[in-house]
Amino acid sequence: MALNPNRNYAATAGTQTGAAIDEGLRSYMLRVYNYMALGVAGTGVICLFMAANPALMQTIAMGPAKWVLFIAVLGMGFFSHKIVTMKSVVSAQIFYWVYCALWGLMISPLIYAFLQLEGGALDIARAFFITAGMFAGVSIFGYVTKRDLAPIAKFLFMAVIGLIIAGLVNWIFFEPSTEFSMAFSVIAVLLFAGMTAWETQMIKNMYAEHYGQDAVSKMAIFGALQLYGSFVVMFIHILNIIGIMRSE
Repeated sequence: MALNPNRNYAATAGTQTGAAIDEGLRSYMLRVYNYMALGVAGTGVICLFMAANPALMQTIAMGPAKWVLFIAVLGMGFFSHKIVTMKSVVSAQIFYWVYCALWGLMISPLIYAFLQLEGGALDIARAFFITAGMFAGVSIFGYVTKRDLAPIAKFLFMAVIGLIIAGLVNWIFFEPSTEFSMAFSVIAVLLFAGMTAWETQMIKNMYAEHYGQDAVSKMAIFGALQLYGSFVVMFIHILNIIGIMRSE
């Protein structure tokens, strides 16, 4: 085939490479969101199973074992970045599904309590759709914005650490307060909405940095875990806000 001397082959090659990256990025992000959605669905199934077996839930999620669940979830979230360096995608998947299962066990008493109330199932559904709408909005923002959200993420991370400490101190040493619970949940929702935007940008940028490497599959699982965690925390606190508002 004869070459056309008037054609800019370098530009054409660059356009083709850019198109391939764009297509690959869309596929990668879709994989992230699919993993996340499946994780949320799996957590829901576990919550419903535990709600149907109150004795089992009492033993696993409401006794002393609840602290083990809390520490395990916190620890796995903290070390979730290790997913990217795991030897196989299967290992990364196991880590992710165990994380989702532990969340399901931990929040099952909350779901069970709402299911015992008249209209409680509707409250759960309302909280889920509010969370989904907020999550979609901030995640899209994180995906399309040109602003670097990393500086904001540092503040959010420190604020989340402070929120966890404040929650533990209040839980252990003070009587439960409706006002504190409401304020805690509102702040948590706002913080994790911001975290979702940053996490989406981070996940997107990770693909750009590692395009063409085998690590993409593990990065997708890591990204799903990050977004899943933020989604579940937002859902829990939105549900708590709805519960407080209906009790007043």
